[in-house]
Amino acid sequence: MRHLFAISALSLFCVYNTTRAQSNYFPPLSGTALWDTVSPASLGWCLNEIDTLYDFLQKEDTKGFMVLKDGKIVLEKYFGTFTADSLWYWASAGKTITAFLVGKAQEENFLDITDTTSTYLGTGWTSCLPSQEEKISIQHQLTMTTGLDDGVPDNHCTYDTCLTYLADPGARWAYHNAPYTLLEGVINNATGTPINTYTQTRLKNQTGMTGFWAFSGFNNVFYSKVRSMARFGLLIQNNCIWDGDTLLHDANYVQAMTSTSQNLNLSYGYLWWLNGKASFMVPTSQIVFPGSYAPDAPADMFAALGKDGQILSISKSTGLVVVRMGMQAGSNPVTITLCNDIWKKLNAAMCGSSSIIDDDLNNNHFSIYPNPATNEISLDFSPKENTTIVITNSVGKVVLEKQNQNKIDISELTGGFYIVTVIHGAKSYTSKLIKQ
Repeated sequence: MRHLFAISALSLFCVYNTTRAQSNYFPPLSGTALWDTVSPASLGWCLNEIDTLYDFLQKEDTKGFMVLKDGKIVLEKYFGTFTADSLWYWASAGKTITAFLVGKAQEENFLDITDTTSTYLGTGWTSCLPSQEEKISIQHQLTMTTGLDDGVPDNHCTYDTCLTYLADPGARWAYHNAPYTLLEGVINNATGTPINTYTQTRLKNQTGMTGFWAFSGFNNVFYSKVRSMARFGLLIQNNCIWDGDTLLHDANYVQAMTSTSQNLNLSYGYLWWLNGKASFMVPTSQIVFPGSYAPDAPADMFAALGKDGQILSISKSTGLVVVRMGMQAGSNPVTITLCNDIWKKLNAAMCGSSSIIDDDLNNNHFSIYPNPATNEISLDFSPKENTTIVITNSVGKVVLEKQNQNKIDISELTGGFYIVTVIHGAKSYTSKLIKQ
């Protein structure tokens, strides 16, 4: 029942990734030593586009923003009264710390992710029949496939009366916060260690991270400074190796965290959002959308995403770690649109593009403001003659069509996910819209 891992079978994988990790810079764990920087000019970036990026971030009510290149700081910007020493909440982006801690607990033989959750929470943690409950495993909690009903009045509620059967575990993907939150109880009971202590001794001490878990309603939320989120991103980018110190030796688990975890939502790993997949799903919907959720980001990008625009975005191929903390008006449980828009602006700042080549979208995208939107949207292009704007719903039905304009009234549309296509001559440009 306990997990045993074999390093020998993965020796080439580990050697490669250890070498990759050591090619990057790691900031000091503590003390007054500064975090090394690299100037955008030395990387050949377009300096005038950086201000455009900052203007966009400020408009989106960003508090703190940071970009690392191979571990060194390229961009770091704080807005308003927010500073490098300010604390902010990770919201659901903190789920990825939990994913790491579950892997660590498994490595230390406290649990196995194939174990039934009842082993650690006791029977009756749901209101399912015993035969239904015993099929739910830790792995189902990690992958959002418990089969519990996310359509209850409060899907954050962790009481047994809120956790009701809808489908067999593994048969349905749904972004359900309560079963995730109960992973804390699994870790606590399996290890005999409170979550803050376990995080301190297995993660924070080794990386120089600061921060803490604190309850907000049913949710256990992680709070930290911007730089601590960046430190966690650097660790994960380097396959859980920090400056030669391997924090998680289980290479199978490390790889599984940021690989497709089930065949329902291809863009979801162990609580991480994955880019570059053939399709994706979003919270509160059972629709499978074609393509990648962030087409302007690198195909290998993966992200921790949270409410109000908490974003930790990582790309190994580019050596980039991107952190955004702040607010976002009308934010959804995760902010995939904002994540993509930041990469679009960042691409311009890098004087190029690291986006996915997507033939279905002609590799052309435009931004929509605001997004999510309620009454009206603006498209970031100048209207031209013979330009058609078509909005289709999630099943491909045309719900709105306009000519030669870049401001569109969407007040009559129902809330949901839409595709906006701009057609000019033989060319078409496509972007995604969330209507509130």
